[in-house]
Amino acid sequence: MEKRKFIYEGKAKRLYETDDQDILIQEFKDDATAFDATKRGTIGNKGIVNNKLSEKIFTLLEKKGIPTHFIKRLNDRDMLVKRVKIVPIEVTMRNIVAGGMAKLLALDEGIILKKPVLEWHYKEDKLHDPLINDDHVMALGIATPKELEIIKKYSYKVNEALKKFFDSKNLILVDFKLEFGRYKGKTMILADEISPDTCRLWDKTTKEKLDKDRFRRDLGNVEEAYQEVLRRVMA
Repeated sequence: MEKRKFIYEGKAKRLYETDDQDILIQEFKDDATAFDATKRGTIGNKGIVNNKLSEKIFTLLEKKGIPTHFIKRLNDRDMLVKRVKIVPIEVTMRNIVAGGMAKLLALDEGIILKKPVLEWHYKEDKLHDPLINDDHVMALGIATPKELEIIKKYSYKVNEALKKFFDSKNLILVDFKLEFGRYKGKTMILADEISPDTCRLWDKTTKEKLDKDRFRRDLGNVEEAYQEVLRRVMA
């Protein structure tokens, strides 16, 4: 498969058509953004790290019965994916209080939640991806009740699988975001990527942050943190 027409550029990836209308090439960039793209920068080799991590994790999730858009990794920066129409909601799964939840509810970061919390966020940078509920989703025609149930089921399954997987790598899965899309107009599957860009990951022993919070909060050693996650995951 070769890149044909360029069709989309997001904050972290580019998409290209191929000779098959149902298959795209997803290219991972080194660009880094935070706070709805108001903060911008570059993380060296981030695209390579996130491509390899996403391959590993999508493969793991497929084995757990969770359908994804991943087909295969082509090279350091490109992967072959199924063409989907992204549902304009981000799923956030939270196991520990951090980030937006800490700010919204005035809670201390690090509180372990009694059960995982699933949130819907409407995908719109200009509105700062507002928190919405099931009724908003259905009233706006974003997804059907059946589609929401499928997304919820897969999201909880992803959480359980990734908590165990990262724990085995001496990492704590604090929270993460997922995106889903309709494949061939109907089948709901997991899309986007799974990486330190989309997951909060803490060292299990030291609680050191090994994710994009290092970029958001100017903690330094951002590239080193991403490389460390890759090293552990691939070990």
